Order: sequence, then C-alpha cells, then structure tokens
Amino acid sequence: MRKILFYFFLLITFNLSAQKFSKKTAPIVEEGIRLYKLEMAAWIGTDIYLAKNKDVKKVDGYFSYSDKDAVTRCIFFSKDTEPKVIGEVTFTNEFTEESAKSNFKKRAFTESENQLYLLRKKSLELMARDTFFKKYDKMNLNLIPIINGRKKKVYIMTGPQINNVIVYGNDYLLTFNKKNKLRKKKALHKNMMTFKYGGDKKDVAVMHSHTKGSGEFISATDICTTMLYEKFTEWKTKIVISKKYVSIWDCQKDKLTIMTREAFDALDKPK
Repeated sequence: MRKILFYFFLLITFNLSAQKFSKKTAPIVEEGIRLYKLEMAAWIGTDIYLAKNKDVKKVDGYFSYSDKDAVTRCIFFSKDTEPKVIGEVTFTNEFTEESAKSNFKKRAFTESENQLYLLRKKSLELMARDTFFKKYDKMNLNLIPIINGRKKKVYIMTGPQINNVIVYGNDYLLTFNKKNKLRKKKALHKNMMTFKYGGDKKDVAVMHSHTKGSGEFISATDICTTMLYEKFTEWKTKIVISKKYVSIWDCQKDKLTIMTREAFDALDKPK
C-alpha cells in the first residue's frame, strides 16, 4: 500500500507536526513506556520464577512496580490470609534474564507494595461481578496497578494464551480514590484486534482504527503492546487512525509522529 511504502517520508516530513502535538501526546508516550517496563518485568520475572520454583500452587498472584531509583520489580505473593512476598525479581537498566536479580526469601509487603496489592485485589473483585469487562477464549486479562502520588489506577490488558498472536483492544482503565473506591471505569477500545506474526508473516507495517470513544491518538496500551512485540516481528511502523489524526509509531526508534487525517489521506490521491 502506498501509505505504508512511504512511511519514511511521513516520519521526516511531519516532524514539525509531531512537535505541534507533543503536549498532548508526550504523556501518552510516557505512560506507554511505563506500562511496557512493568509488563517486561512481569514477562521475564515470571520466566525466572517458574524456572527456579516448581511449586506454583503456593503463588496467588504477582505484579510489577517501579521504584524512584529506576529499579523495576516483579513480586510474587502467597495465598496466606495475610499474603507474603515469596519471590522478587528486579531489573535496572535492561530487561534480560542475565541482568535480573532474584530473591526468593519470604517477607512481608512494604507499605507501597501492600497498597498496590489492595488495589489489584479490589480490581479483581470488580471484574468478577461486572459484565462490563469482556472475556474471550484463549485470552487472559492482565492487571497492572499503578500508584503515582495521589493517583491510583489499574490498567487491564488482554494477553493471548497462544503463540504468534498480538492483541490490541479489550483493555480498560480503572481509577480509584485514596480509599480504593472506584471513581471511573473506561474501555480504552471499542473492540479487540488480533495480528499474527512469525512464519510467513512479513508485514512491515500494521494499522488499526480508533472509533469514537477510543481516543484521537494512539493509546498508552497500544504503545506498550507494540513495544513488547515489535522485536519479534518485521514491523517498522504501527499506525493508528482516528477521525481527525493518524498516529505513526516508529518501531525501530520507539518514536511517535502525528499527522492530520486529511494530510494522511492525501498521500493516496493521484498526483
């Protein structure tokens, strides 16, 4: 497709456009990268934990969080009446098994960990009784609790149970007050989209659309998912199209460019 073939042209030509929208999109990119780091810690942390602890029945769950010192941790907690941390995997500058440090000594939650645990628990209780959250076969709903100052929120993202599939959509954002009472629940996309990769799939760019209610720009969860999987694909760009704007994510540089929909559509018009 002409638009995809000219993606290099887009990234250069519309650099000024990206600057124009940076105030709106910078927080989205920042949040997307934050989610990516938390999910990477969970991915690799889980692999490390399972490799060194065969008895998984004692694990009730896990979550990741970042310290002020730029350390990202994935902790695993027990099924005790008062849950304890039974595994901890930490990452600093990179997310690899070789650079990770692990500790499997049982200990109590720190105060901040306990707050994240309670936030996660509250979200699971809401999900169990509310049909607002959609569940699909061969898919998991993964919870990412985040506390940033006074802001408490939980992202819920859909992850596949099968290989070589990437899922966008069926994701949610829950926001809470200081007493962990739900303030707002929001579906970040109106549908779920899947993309296959590997084998004969050699797509250099993929795209999906944001309908009304899904946001004018690429979402933080879109960025997170793209960064998680881009290294396993041939993708060079991920494109998200809305009514007014087109978000173009450079999968090689992890940079975002924004175009107007009018300018993007003009690329397909005959000269």
